[in-house]
Amino acid sequence: MSYLWAFLIGGALCAIGQLLIDLTAMTPARILVTYVVSGVVLGAVGVYEPLVEFAGAGATVPLTGFGYNLAKGVREAVTRDGLIGAMTGGLEACAGGITAAVIFALLVALIFHRGDKTARVM
Repeated sequence: MSYLWAFLIGGALCAIGQLLIDLTAMTPARILVTYVVSGVVLGAVGVYEPLVEFAGAGATVPLTGFGYNLAKGVREAVTRDGLIGAMTGGLEACAGGITAAVIFALLVALIFHRGDKTARVM
């Protein structure tokens, strides 16, 4: 049953993103930023934690989960290290995800070659 809820919650977050693309003039980049900031805000007010406990990966994998993880890392680091934790906590909490994104991007860049998509006129 937990797989079903993860699928439904994650799918709902993706469907909201698709609706924002289709029905608004927002660019995909602005939608991504909105998702990350929403995760931070929902985590700060305590709404996202119950969603993570309920939906698991359906709530932690989308970009809202990244924002939530950043906020949670900062909150824990500030409690542990004081003000310096505000600067280090987010990166410390998300280091694994950021590293994986960079490594996979590098692998894709090495495997696939970018070609010029415009016709060259000589």
